[in-house]
Amino acid sequence: MLALEPGRQLGPYEVLSRLGGGGMGEVYRARDTRLGRDVALKFIREDIIGDPNSQRRFLREARTTSTLNHPNIVTLHDICNVDGMDFLVVEYIPGRTLAACLASRPLPLPECLRIALQICRA
Repeated sequence: MLALEPGRQLGPYEVLSRLGGGGMGEVYRARDTRLGRDVALKFIREDIIGDPNSQRRFLREARTTSTLNHPNIVTLHDICNVDGMDFLVVEYIPGRTLAACLASRPLPLPECLRIALQICRA
């Protein structure tokens, strides 16, 4: 697992906290010091950094995301390489993750349908 300490500077981005991780990477909340806004930094997982297929998937995700413009899809702001680490800089959206919502309680049917509709629209 990638471990970036709060306060670490990566170019113009200051790491604030870890948000989570998934199949391909780790995500951190950061401050864009140039524009004065919070962003999310998505890093490829350390154990797959050297894998050419994973690197291609990471770049394909960046290219695909950059072509999309929809309220239910995060906006890609930048793609960076700092100190040998490739990462995407995306819009930071505060709030609970879907996983956290599902872990805390069963969701009522109307809420499930509302979420499913947002996913389908995206």
